[in-house]
Amino acid sequence: MVSVPLETVLAHLTSRLRRVGATDRRLMARSAALPPTPADRILIALSRSANKGRVWWTAAAILSARKGPTRRGALRGVAAIAGASATANLIGKPLFPRRRPAAKAVPEHRRLVKRPTSSSFPSGHAASAAAFVTAVALESPKAGLALAPLGAAVAYSRVHTGVHWPSDVGVGALIGVASALATQHWWPLHPDLPARTAHRAEAPFMRHGKNMLALVNPGSGQADLDPTDEVRFAWPDATLLYPDSGLDIRTQLTEEIAKRHGTVQALAVAGGDGTVAAVASIAADTGLPLALIPAGTFNHFARDVGVRSMPDADAATEAGAAVGIDLGEVEISGGADTQSRWFVNTASLGGYPEMVRLREKIQQRHPKWPSAVIAMIRMLRSARPLQVQLNGKPALVWMVFVGNGTYSPKGFWPSHRPALDTGLLDVRYLRADVPYSRARFVLAAITKTLDASHVYRQYDLPELDVEILDGNRRVATDGEVGPLGRRFRFRSRSRALTIYRR
Repeated sequence: MVSVPLETVLAHLTSRLRRVGATDRRLMARSAALPPTPADRILIALSRSANKGRVWWTAAAILSARKGPTRRGALRGVAAIAGASATANLIGKPLFPRRRPAAKAVPEHRRLVKRPTSSSFPSGHAASAAAFVTAVALESPKAGLALAPLGAAVAYSRVHTGVHWPSDVGVGALIGVASALATQHWWPLHPDLPARTAHRAEAPFMRHGKNMLALVNPGSGQADLDPTDEVRFAWPDATLLYPDSGLDIRTQLTEEIAKRHGTVQALAVAGGDGTVAAVASIAADTGLPLALIPAGTFNHFARDVGVRSMPDADAATEAGAAVGIDLGEVEISGGADTQSRWFVNTASLGGYPEMVRLREKIQQRHPKWPSAVIAMIRMLRSARPLQVQLNGKPALVWMVFVGNGTYSPKGFWPSHRPALDTGLLDVRYLRADVPYSRARFVLAAITKTLDASHVYRQYDLPELDVEILDGNRRVATDGEVGPLGRRFRFRSRSRALTIYRR
């Protein structure tokens, strides 16, 4: 092995840095020599608007208004900006202090009134711009392509206004791209395709929704978006119902079906996952096919089924195209009486039901998202473990998660289901019988090492029997808090639901 003297390495590094500096000065001179144009004011305004990521927060708000890939891209973009900003401003600048270009390096009409005083290297603005645009492009290439000129303009504006060297911008952009790609470590991308099912199902043609009973929940999703018009457009001959505050949805639908003496041939629903789960349970009990229009905030179930919008649902009902999919069922006993509940996505015991109850209470005075964050923080601080028996084996756990079907990825934040007909439940839980279990869980989640952590367990099972040994608890199904119970029997019911899908 040949050793290289330290002096040689330092000399080589110094030479490379001098070449970078010379290139920076040459490029700055070319930029400064550009003639005055109206674009100067635009670039100054862009540079200012990108302070503290304001322009990207605005873009995220606009992208979030539309469900699907653009909303996911906005959320991923915000996460990427957080990582890029921390890397550039908290790590890069303190470690690599560099003087900014002199004010006279660019014409006076281009200069910012208030010049930044922090280290020039690397450019935080360029890092945030590249992070957001790249992250959006991962979820929605078209939206990312549309944002690319804006991102490039923000990055170049820092050179144009004379507050960064070109190499600062280049390295900042690389940090942003790396930060966006790194989000996949915790939040993997998955194909925007419906989950598989091998079971074709018979369902009547529902042209214009004749003999269809449709439940519409205007309270799902965004408060200012009422799905009634979409439902009437898709199924003008359908009978529309709205949730009755004095009845639960299951009771209301059961009574309406009974009134029509067997004339109802299909059910439909426009709402979020909680509403969809309630209507799906009636469809499963009665053997009626279900059509759905996604109208909630996330619409996890509709996305997995492959119904993205009203046209998808309309086309499937008019073609009579349907499939059979599994449902999860939980039997609750040990409380006031024995009850059964279906769930289309997930069920859980422990901290999550308590968080939902707390969120609903806080939400009476505050918006939904801040309420959810506040509730989660309080739940984590005050949670107490559950003494349970899982399929007859004693355990001390923080919470138990049960998914309808096997979810991916296998970490603690499942995002999608590759198939809807596995006949299995996805069972995950956090152990509370090991020292510092909550801290170890957080560390494992951050480093994405849950599979190797002693605090996390995951199994694919056809059924799960959970007995609470220290009192009664509530189960949450599809985000809705259920009744108190001591024993919970979870089962996967194969092809329990017939649902319209092309």
